[in-house]
Amino acid sequence: MAMVLSSGASRTASRRRLGAEIAPSVAYWFATPSVILLVGTLLLPIAVMVTMSFTDYELGALDYSFLGFDNYVTLWKDRSFWKALFNTIYYVALVVPASVVIGLLLAVMVNGLKHGRKLYQIAFFLPVTSTLIAMATVWKYLLHGTIGPINHLLTAIGLPAMEFFGNPSLVMPALAIIGVWSLAGFNMVLFTAGLTAIPQELYEASAVDGIDGPIERFFTVTLPMLGPTTMFVIITTSITAFKVFDTVAVLTRGGPQGASDVLLYVNYLEGFQYMRIGLASAITVVFLGIILLLSLIQAKVLERKVHY
Repeated sequence: MAMVLSSGASRTASRRRLGAEIAPSVAYWFATPSVILLVGTLLLPIAVMVTMSFTDYELGALDYSFLGFDNYVTLWKDRSFWKALFNTIYYVALVVPASVVIGLLLAVMVNGLKHGRKLYQIAFFLPVTSTLIAMATVWKYLLHGTIGPINHLLTAIGLPAMEFFGNPSLVMPALAIIGVWSLAGFNMVLFTAGLTAIPQELYEASAVDGIDGPIERFFTVTLPMLGPTTMFVIITTSITAFKVFDTVAVLTRGGPQGASDVLLYVNYLEGFQYMRIGLASAITVVFLGIILLLSLIQAKVLERKVHY
């Protein structure tokens, strides 16, 4: 009887060892399709782009040669590239604070409503669902220097009419208004999700401590508890704002006098208008590097101020 039990135990142990040896290989086989898809759709295109940034390849050309860092040196000396970079940073500086603050205020106000909350949420979220290129045409009419309703309102109250898309000093703020309009609703939804996750007991405890006013409760309880959500909203909004292209391509095409040139629009011109794919790839590498650096800095700085 002891021999039978010993034999059965050894067979069980052998099966376990065999299963332990086979399991990793089976797991690798199951993961292989996902790895191939990841490499083929994400890593490989990035590797090709980085490689092309060191060449003089032009779209449609049959051959190319390696230039080393010449494309990056060209960008370093190109004033139009630096102007586009400055315009992009200026746009981000206008859009991110305004869209985050407005999204937070909308979330707080809508979340405090007892009736019609869903209606207001849908209304403020509509810009996110609309096609930005189509809505850019509407904004072009609204901000038109001659027939635009905004200028009619300005003249009606005694202010001079403004050429929002024709004045180099006003074109980026005008584009930023459209950017804030398109992002505030999405930020509102994110902040609303963060508000629903705040325990009601914290507000009750703050009331016991004498913090009854809505403004005091907001700065004492709500805002600190929204730390992780705020960090996520700022990072995602910054990345989205840096990728501004649609409104520039439809409304201004970089004008007037290059005042609205942004990185992605300059990249588009280099790659698909002038066919200089090598230089366009170098711009893309710089763009991705800026986005990565910005995300790391924001995550590092904001992480110290996040309260859980």
